[in-house]
Amino acid sequence: MWAAKSLENETTSMYAIVDVETTGGKFNEEGITEIAIYRFDGNTIVDQFSSLVNPLKEIQPFVQRLTGINSKMLVNAPKFYEVAKRIVEITEDAVLVAHNAEFDYRIIRTEFKRLGFDFERQSLCTVDLAQKLIPDVSSYKLGKLVRSLGIPISDVHRAHGDAMATVELFKVLLEKDSEKEIISAHIKTLNQKKVPNKYLNIIEDLPTETGVYYIHNKEGKIIYIGKSKNIKKRVLTHLTGKARKAEKIQKALHSVTYELCGNECLALLKEQHEIKKNQPRLNHALKFRHFAMGIRLDRSTPYHQLIIEQVRQEEDYLDVFKNKKEAEGRLRFWLEEFELCAQQTSFERRQTACFRHGIGKCKGACLSEEKCEAYNERVQAVADSLLYPHENMLIIDKGKKVSEKSFIYIKEGVFQGYGYFQLNHQIKTIDKIEARLLPIENNRDTQAVIRSFLRKERHQKLINLAEGNTV
Repeated sequence: MWAAKSLENETTSMYAIVDVETTGGKFNEEGITEIAIYRFDGNTIVDQFSSLVNPLKEIQPFVQRLTGINSKMLVNAPKFYEVAKRIVEITEDAVLVAHNAEFDYRIIRTEFKRLGFDFERQSLCTVDLAQKLIPDVSSYKLGKLVRSLGIPISDVHRAHGDAMATVELFKVLLEKDSEKEIISAHIKTLNQKKVPNKYLNIIEDLPTETGVYYIHNKEGKIIYIGKSKNIKKRVLTHLTGKARKAEKIQKALHSVTYELCGNECLALLKEQHEIKKNQPRLNHALKFRHFAMGIRLDRSTPYHQLIIEQVRQEEDYLDVFKNKKEAEGRLRFWLEEFELCAQQTSFERRQTACFRHGIGKCKGACLSEEKCEAYNERVQAVADSLLYPHENMLIIDKGKKVSEKSFIYIKEGVFQGYGYFQLNHQIKTIDKIEARLLPIENNRDTQAVIRSFLRKERHQKLINLAEGNTV
């Protein structure tokens, strides 16, 4: 989920997610019977308003059947002019978001025109966004769309129920917006004011939770992406640092947006993906690869060898690492765990017995005392140990809030992406898993991150989908 804080006062990215129910009737003659608005900062609901409205006109019979709202229910409801001030306040400095926004925005503007006022807001349509960000679903009607995504919906065709479902849908759309078009477009529209000398305005509302943060310039362009277990603390280091990169960030910074991830594994995966996709100019080191060193299996010699080297695009690697020290540590572990010969690795290159043979931990590959076949089987066991535990599985871990979980989806041994699901509306089919999926490219870096977290058992649960298990 997204939230943003700018250097300018009162410029937090804010959305007013709205749904209205009407009387039906001729175009521009409809009246509002119910309205619900949730003020949403990209992360949490910060204010809400819901009310029946007396339209002072009859409700079309088919609308009564659809919504369950009839004229008797509205006799004592407030008139529109009595709730107009509240609507202005809760939508002020916010982008109006609705499912079929053209309709809801037109209806609200029409009601204000009848009072002699102009009501103008920026607007976003979740139908348009969903068609772009979630292609190939069977229907973009709100009820069918959210159910396909595993989003619970109650009180269908009532303003509060549909508006809350739209909030949850908008969260998914913000997550799927890998190009960051939604938030960047909003930042561009913010009034440009004088930038203060201090950054207290930007820091105060940043979370202390795990996620990915994005630093934008005045044009809304992302210039730097990072991840942290404490976003506020990490951004503060950028704003107070004296290093060259920190000074560049301080000079160009105009706003900071962030997306909570729930756990460190997803934050790492998302950070790598976002950097490669958006190519921020201050992320030089991570634009191409996060893990610079790799261990390669060389089968060209009688005794297969494990070679540490700088990662090359044309080669395949058993595993990749941030630096040589990490690679050497992993190789030493394999030497012990699988009783391998140091001379058949990058560690030793000599014609005599290796050091491990002298202490009785090498079976003699260095002196050709062990058959090649037997030795190579243990080398292959190293490669096999790096495979995912199941061909088709979910890795379940903490979500962004207590009421949800996250999942990483592995299909046919290949990483597909990740997503979230609510505990009170579990994902029970592959279709729903894939509908909630936030796709990420499967590459060396993503494989290394997932392997590391599996190896350290820093997840809550593994689900083998091949056995017909569901979440």
